[in-house]
Amino acid sequence: RLCLKRLQLVRFSPSPLLSSALQLCGCGLLGVGIWLSVSQGSFATFSPSFPSLSAANMVIAVGAIVMVTGFLGCLGAIKENKCLLLSFFIVLLIILLAELILLTLFFVYSDKVSENAKQDLKDGLALYNSENNIGLRNAWNIIQAEWKCCGVIAYSDWHDALKEKVVPDRCCQEHYQNCGRNSTNMFWSRGCFEKVEEWLGENKHLLGTIGMVILVVQKVCIQWPPVPSCSIEKAVKLWL
Repeated sequence: RLCLKRLQLVRFSPSPLLSSALQLCGCGLLGVGIWLSVSQGSFATFSPSFPSLSAANMVIAVGAIVMVTGFLGCLGAIKENKCLLLSFFIVLLIILLAELILLTLFFVYSDKVSENAKQDLKDGLALYNSENNIGLRNAWNIIQAEWKCCGVIAYSDWHDALKEKVVPDRCCQEHYQNCGRNSTNMFWSRGCFEKVEEWLGENKHLLGTIGMVILVVQKVCIQWPPVPSCSIEKAVKLWL
């Protein structure tokens, strides 16, 4: 009888194993984000409008949210606490709604988002040589060297941003010190924004699959079948 009463409290509770998996994923992302922040702190953001929007900070934020969500679901299922379970489902619903809203806005205003992103990146080029933006400089150097691109749209973006006919050395097809100051050198002709769009186009199926998997996992977490509380207690006792 006591088991049946407790079953009513966790009728819609998520599986502790699934919640624990979410929590472990969150811990992993959090660890990766902290490692990036400590060891790759110079690799910051390209955007001057969002100075805290770095790769490390984004991974830390996502990892923290996933970890807390998984913790609420796991603890709520084991303790059969309605408040924790309600918090778990509310957080999941908020995340799901936010994802759907962002995806809708992105597809509806994709052209405007693209133009604003290009302009914001161009504005950031002017900060390339400033002492307070070493992270931005390193980020551009890395992306231009690895993707063999120069500037946002073309290498001439650097001429407008730096107010002289020079480009960063990483724009040179044959890289050496101060090669960007020699106008006769061959620079990468394609802009980095075009390279990003090309990469997204080539990997759209993979990215779409990952997105669908995330949505399915969230849906499963919300609609997980009833978990008998007595079974939860037995499992906990066995582990202890």
